[in-house]
Formats: sequence, structure tokens, C-alpha cells
Amino acid sequence: MDDLIASPHPEGRDNEPTETLRKRLVYESRKRGILEMDLILSTFANDRLAVMNDRELREYDRFLTLPDWTIFYYVTGKAEAPEPWRSSEVLGELLHHSANKGKNVRRMPDLDVK
Repeated sequence: MDDLIASPHPEGRDNEPTETLRKRLVYESRKRGILEMDLILSTFANDRLAVMNDRELREYDRFLTLPDWTIFYYVTGKAEAPEPWRSSEVLGELLHHSANKGKNVRRMPDLDVK
């Protein structure tokens, strides 16, 4: 996975400050285009982004560059992700989050207005 993080970001965002990255990831997690992904990723982002370190944030950022349906199949376990994603800690957390074993009712998180 470190090789993936060390590779150039497909959209040229390698030098983005961590807090800017975190804020962008909140937005990108909410606005996927597929409602199911909006719900899964926005609730994941709400729960996890604040405590993720820089490496985890950049791994999640790379993951979000995948097509929506690919992400959907990987995070719901409908398809097995190829390497390097199969061994990704972030994907493991997403799989756990998506499984929602606690049967929590989820809704889109509110945006913090400042």
C-alpha cells in the first residue's frame, strides 16, 4: 500500500496540506453521484476522517479515484478488491462500516457551517 501512496496522485494533489485534504474528502465522500455511495462514504467520513492520520487520508483519497460502482462492489463485499486494495486498512474499515452489524439507522451527516 505504501507504493500506492508514494505514486503520483492521478489529479496532481500530492502536496495538498492535510487539513485541506480532510475537508475535500468530506465533500468527495458526500457527492459521489450514486446515493448508496453518498450514504456509505459520508457516514464513514463523518465517523473516521477526523482521526485518520495523513497516510490513511491519502490512501482513502486514492481509493476515491476509483469509479463509483467499483467502490460500491468493494465496500459491500460484492466483489473482491485486487491488490493493493485487498490489503488496505482503509478498505477493511470501509467493509466493516458498510456491513453495519449494529443495524444503525444512517442518514447523511450535517455539514458544519462556519
